[in-house]
Amino acid sequence: MGLEEITNRSLQYSSGRQVCNDFVSLTQEWLRKLQAVSSLRGYFRETNRSELAAFISYAMSFPTQFQALVDTFDVLRSGIPNFCAVALALNELGYKSLGIRLDSGDLAYLSNETRKFFCIVEDEFAVTGFKELIITASNDIKEETIDALNKQGHEVDSFGIGTHLVTCSAQPALGCVYKLVEINKHPRMKLSQDIEKVTIPCKKEAFRLYGIEGYALLDIMKGENELAPKEGQRLLCRHPFSESKRAYVVPQRVEQLFKCFWAGNSGLPQEPLPSLTEIRERCKAQLKAMRSDHLRGLNPTPYKVSVTASLYEFIHSLWLSEAPVGELR
Repeated sequence: MGLEEITNRSLQYSSGRQVCNDFVSLTQEWLRKLQAVSSLRGYFRETNRSELAAFISYAMSFPTQFQALVDTFDVLRSGIPNFCAVALALNELGYKSLGIRLDSGDLAYLSNETRKFFCIVEDEFAVTGFKELIITASNDIKEETIDALNKQGHEVDSFGIGTHLVTCSAQPALGCVYKLVEINKHPRMKLSQDIEKVTIPCKKEAFRLYGIEGYALLDIMKGENELAPKEGQRLLCRHPFSESKRAYVVPQRVEQLFKCFWAGNSGLPQEPLPSLTEIRERCKAQLKAMRSDHLRGLNPTPYKVSVTASLYEFIHSLWLSEAPVGELR
């Protein structure tokens, strides 16, 4: 989460003859040098410190294989400057970084701007080969995507193709990614130019709210310390990211969705795992509780997943505190 959490700060030179006693400070020094370059001031001012700490930690573990995913917060205002600072520090110790990966946003624009950034760094600091660092692009890449990028013009060197290589449209894949929402009781969230990739921070509890007709109206998430929704009690439900999408709901039945089946060392009460028959019957019951328009094959009505008003306010407060502020000139 921060540079202060990096306890072992030493890194051996690639030659093996010397040791840099404080690689963290060396990286910070390079970041200050980048901030002082006049031609880069239009790109960024301050970068995200937790991202910088993550890049440094990774580089110290894999100094010969340093490649960074740069779109966790903001590609050009944070990810690329942080990567360059670490890469320049590694270069001072005799290591050459591999490059960066883009996994969201306008891949043509971001790759072109990234290459410009690399060229400025090489010219400004006389680091041979920096402008040739590899730019990799992913994010559901398919043939049409590559064709469109080629027509627009881009600086991508390699494409990470997974989903569309091993699946077909008749049997599509369900894309699920595990993201941390809390570290040492500090809420964390991933930011992205693609709104569907922005995560909802902190520990949460989820409930399914049912209406008068017995159908599920929506699922709602609340913070761990908030009161649970109750039957017959009006509740404001909000879309996590769209300010205008909100509704009051008076649930006739409330079902808690999270149950603990694997407690580990948490000390929480643990429920016995259901049998296959029980799982099958629950699945059937849940499908019966859904309106038919949610289940139709063509143009189904999206099922709503909401957050409480308190969680909505917290999400956007943390978002503003984590997102780097740009500067236009």
